[in-house]
Amino acid sequence: MDPKTVTSADGTEIAYERTGDGPPMLLLHGASATRRSWDTIRPHLAEEFSLYIPDRRGRGDSGDNGGDGYSLDREVADVRALVEAVDGTPTIFGHSFGGLVALAAAPTLSLDRLVLYEPALLVGEHRGDDLADRMQARLDAGERQDALRLFIEDAGGVPTVETLPWWPEEANTHLTETVIRENYQVEAYELDSEPNVDVPTLVVSGERSSNRLRDAASEVHERLPESRFVELDGVGHIATESAPERLATAVKSFVRETKPDVKDT
Repeated sequence: MDPKTVTSADGTEIAYERTGDGPPMLLLHGASATRRSWDTIRPHLAEEFSLYIPDRRGRGDSGDNGGDGYSLDREVADVRALVEAVDGTPTIFGHSFGGLVALAAAPTLSLDRLVLYEPALLVGEHRGDDLADRMQARLDAGERQDALRLFIEDAGGVPTVETLPWWPEEANTHLTETVIRENYQVEAYELDSEPNVDVPTLVVSGERSSNRLRDAASEVHERLPESRFVELDGVGHIATESAPERLATAVKSFVRETKPDVKDT
């Protein structure tokens, strides 16, 4: 499918696909991924929603404006441009760093609902992590694959990447620099004590995810005024791929219960 594009505030072209039928839902992928990371769960959501699936800046078919002056604010501006292209008021579903982007963008946008699957932020004892510096040190030493390994194991909570069926042949090692700059944003971000998010929000976590990820999800849930929390048994940080039907069912149930006019399939 040939992607469409929108132009963000700094002139960067952001590519996205549109598929499905129903109320609009914008899907924001994580740090080491592209829009292809939604391929497994997409069929389970497209039966009920019109999906807008972008490559976030710096990967896939999207531009990067040279990467100069990268910031979370630029990611938020990208989301704003995408929301303006949506036909209707969307739900935003963000996974990992995409969840952080969605959370940061939500106060500035007109949204229907918010779904956050283990948004990438640091809370409590996890504050002060220097993962970005440690990744950069390995990259500077010419160890690109090990830099990405460090991210997947530390940030993703994977005990060893060798257990992943796609490692290393299908790992997006070319995105290592992009992953590092996003981790600097994760380390700098501080969750407001009372986030200005006034739409119904579903926060999802996996039973087998790391304490870092689970603690962040729990903290976000506790601080958002209209939040509900779902824990998926037996899965970790990538239920989008390992348990797509179960995750999609949780998302669809949440939307139906908080928006009765959504069709029941």
